[in-house]
Amino acid sequence: MSDVKLIKVTVDGEEVEVPLGATALQAAEQAGKEIPRFCYHERLSIAGNCRMCLVEVEKAPKPVASCAFPVMDGMKIITDSPVVRNARRGVMEFLLINHPLDCPICDQGGECDLQDQAMAYGGDHSRYHEHKRSVTDKYLGPLIKTIMTRCIQCTRCVRFATEIAGVPELGAVGRGEALEITTYVEKALSTELSGNLIDICPVGALTSRPYAYMYRPWELAKTDSVDVLDATGTNIRVDSRGPDVIRILPRVHEEVNEEWMADRGRFSFDALKKRRLDRPWVRQDGKLRPVSWPEAFAAIAARLKGVSGDRIGAVAGGLADAESMVALKDLMAALGSANLDCREDGAALDGSERAFYLFNSTIAGIDHADAVLLIGGNPRVEAPVLNARIRRRAMARVPVGVIGAEANLTYPATQLGDGPDALRGVLEGAFGDVLRNAKRPLILLSRAALARPDGAAVLAATWALVRSLDAVTAEWNGFNLLHTQGGQVAALDLGFLPGQGGKDLGAMLGGGVDVLWLLGADGFDASLIAPGTFVIYQGHHGDRAAGRADVILPGATYLEKDGTYVSTEGRVQRGRRAVFPPGEAREDWRILRAASELLGHALPYDDLFAIRARLAEVNPVFSRVDEVPQPAAVSAAPAGEAAATGSAAFAPGITNYWQADVFGRASDVMAECARAQAPSPAMAAE
Repeated sequence: MSDVKLIKVTVDGEEVEVPLGATALQAAEQAGKEIPRFCYHERLSIAGNCRMCLVEVEKAPKPVASCAFPVMDGMKIITDSPVVRNARRGVMEFLLINHPLDCPICDQGGECDLQDQAMAYGGDHSRYHEHKRSVTDKYLGPLIKTIMTRCIQCTRCVRFATEIAGVPELGAVGRGEALEITTYVEKALSTELSGNLIDICPVGALTSRPYAYMYRPWELAKTDSVDVLDATGTNIRVDSRGPDVIRILPRVHEEVNEEWMADRGRFSFDALKKRRLDRPWVRQDGKLRPVSWPEAFAAIAARLKGVSGDRIGAVAGGLADAESMVALKDLMAALGSANLDCREDGAALDGSERAFYLFNSTIAGIDHADAVLLIGGNPRVEAPVLNARIRRRAMARVPVGVIGAEANLTYPATQLGDGPDALRGVLEGAFGDVLRNAKRPLILLSRAALARPDGAAVLAATWALVRSLDAVTAEWNGFNLLHTQGGQVAALDLGFLPGQGGKDLGAMLGGGVDVLWLLGADGFDASLIAPGTFVIYQGHHGDRAAGRADVILPGATYLEKDGTYVSTEGRVQRGRRAVFPPGEAREDWRILRAASELLGHALPYDDLFAIRARLAEVNPVFSRVDEVPQPAAVSAAPAGEAAATGSAAFAPGITNYWQADVFGRASDVMAECARAQAPSPAMAAE
């Protein structure tokens, strides 16, 4: 801010300093004045459509729209006067001419900007007796319900789709009273951020289709939590009533998600009621049958009796919380097992240094990058909110290069190749000059690029590239690994990897163990588990691995327990329980604590505080909540030979965004989205 020129403006007699180029609305808000608005949004371009933000400016012949009026030094602004109030009342009267009187049934009721402003500036009667206009509802996909007669043409949705989401599929047709917001050609919006249109719509024109006509906002209990269906660490608010989650909304966190949220995390909560595991099961005579908790633990104890530790293994899934993973790790250590793995996808991750598996530039640091190179994946489907930040930099003319499969990233990018050969030769081309000249290059390596036979070499080659650019310093670390689920980084922080002489996932699946404990591990093909392996599945959905299990222990989802998660940038965050798990399902770490006692190796913690103290003991990062690690100069290099990369093209890690995890596969809403977004036969033929 030292380079920004400040000017003095008087607002209602109070002098404030604002940056040169600020608008009258921003100056008024800095002075603590509330200015009504409908079209203005601080994260979107200025439209000046609604005129609700009218203020008086000294010597101006008439009230001006404060959102679009730049201030000058010495300017005097009046935000509350008879002229201003009458002007706003006139605007409100025009807005309500054609607005339907359906507040009693509108889902926006209680959270509607138009309702709030009508209370302040609306009249008690209307002078218009003509028929109200009616507008045909538009189809925007399975997630958004439209009632376009309520639309006040603020164009927030148009600007969000074009500027933030990068899919310019919404626009206005017609003029005057005939103006309508539409998709031109009726189709579902092709963006993974469409739910944010509901949040920014100031009236009830765009509402949630799955939530339609269910509850009023004041009936709902509100719980702050964190989304774990991708690794961004989006801060959320879970609205529930009784045992049911009704909706999920984003919370503002400027350094993580700003105020946006991806659709899968927002809408897949209907999976809480679908395909759930709500009681223990044990396989007897080839068939699973329901049992009590003591019977399930007895079956596990009977099978483990006499089995040596090196024949027992555990795999943690990508949605597991840190508490349950540290409990499982401690239980395996008590049983004498070093066979641990958290890499369901087989990614060649190096856990020896935290910098080798983090998004070191930080999510907020994307805003400072002056060159971006994407390797081996598609951040649009791996982390849609994070991708929106990259798009903002690309729109600011920051060059973006891509090594991997061609995809619509929503922003212009230079395709440099599709495999490791392009990675090795990236500095030899024109984009190499861009990277060398950049002061803060951001190299983003998708986790999918490591889930291949030469993954360790790809990791080493990417690290070597960043080091050759001198981008691993205490001020800026340009190496960034993008994970796909919210529990993956915590597992690496806890060292949930093969210990001394331990077996990895491939060895365990291939018959290297006699007993395999799966903690929410649904990210691999369960048919690869060797015949004869005794499988204990602890999780919340009857997904891939549950059908192969010999014992099923029903756990809780991230919305049904207090849990600790670590985002892809290494930020430790806490999720809180919004509802209770169904039936006999329990929190995962408590299941492991109970099992350990019956197995004769009782874990030394009985409550949440004690197990979180154990987390901090294993790794001090868990004691620093909502802190992002500072970039650190690292002299070591990840294991792997950079020159040993193969020539096969990088394959995308996520091919179906909507059903990429256990929640998406169980959700009816996500299944409908997958059908709506599937390419038509004609497009597939092309």
